[in-house]
Amino acid sequence: MTTFLATQDIARLVQRVGLPDLLRRLVSYLEADYGRWAAFDKTPRVAAHSADGVIELMPIADAKLYSFKYVNGHPKNHRAGLPTVMAFGVLADVATGAPLLLSELTLATAMRTAATSAMVARRLARPDSRVMAIIGNGAQSEFQALAFHHLLGIGELRLFDIDPAATARLQRHLQATPGLTLVSCGSIADAVRGADIVTTVTADKTNATILTPDLIEPGMHINGVGGDCPGKTELHPGVLTQARVVVEYEPQSRAEGDVQQMPAEFPVTEFWRVLAGLAPGRESAGQVTVFDSVGFALEDFSALRLLHDLSRQLGLGTPLDLVPPMADPKDLYGQLQLGGQRQAA
Repeated sequence: MTTFLATQDIARLVQRVGLPDLLRRLVSYLEADYGRWAAFDKTPRVAAHSADGVIELMPIADAKLYSFKYVNGHPKNHRAGLPTVMAFGVLADVATGAPLLLSELTLATAMRTAATSAMVARRLARPDSRVMAIIGNGAQSEFQALAFHHLLGIGELRLFDIDPAATARLQRHLQATPGLTLVSCGSIADAVRGADIVTTVTADKTNATILTPDLIEPGMHINGVGGDCPGKTELHPGVLTQARVVVEYEPQSRAEGDVQQMPAEFPVTEFWRVLAGLAPGRESAGQVTVFDSVGFALEDFSALRLLHDLSRQLGLGTPLDLVPPMADPKDLYGQLQLGGQRQAA
């Protein structure tokens, strides 16, 4: 039987574990899997682009488990009452191919993206960072804010979005968070000025320049989350040239990240090398660092592993006949007759 986790199951899981602890567990699973980088069969995601957005498949496997995520990105979806990003994923046993888990990943993707941002920032941001600007206050902004607050000690958030209603919603959701000060700003420049960390998480599928070189201050860490497909960027090339740039999986980042703007010889460092001690993270207090995040299948693999483990521990999820239970595995046609008998009964 395959365990199915619906959106309600994920919400119950978060309520029982607590979001701060769940984010910490996600980071632990992410670090464990990034630490086994060579053990994975990796490939850039497969994308189907249209004028309105993109639909992608993100597969990855090690010797024991295989996973994939189906995910879209459609910036205009709010007009149809749909999220910009919708996703589900599967975790399967490599030895048999049997699907172990089918899970919603719309909520879980937001959490794993925030956990990944915090994991990388631990190595790239200054340890004394306490102020973060969030440019783009859409669906993922609360998750980013809480991950940096609970896991890195960020105490002040400076918020800007071209839609004031988005900022107001974020403030309503987070205003009761102990130890967190929220400041609504009138411009990107106002939000970024004096910030230790800047997170950009905008949705528009366009070659935007959310951050320009004149806004960058020494020692700043930029967590670039919104640029995640060809033709979509957030950072001016001049921001990248003055920074140390870390990516998840270079073949995918070169096509989809902010570094798609840069020549092939522009230097980037894959995060697993920093985690393994094969490359430095932050090298000085005044260095500017950039995490050019596009989201990689390994992160969904980690999230699905954690969800599978927690669903068993907490007794969450619904058993699903995704694969027909067969007394004779060679008698597939017999399942049609069995289905008819069940209906008649």
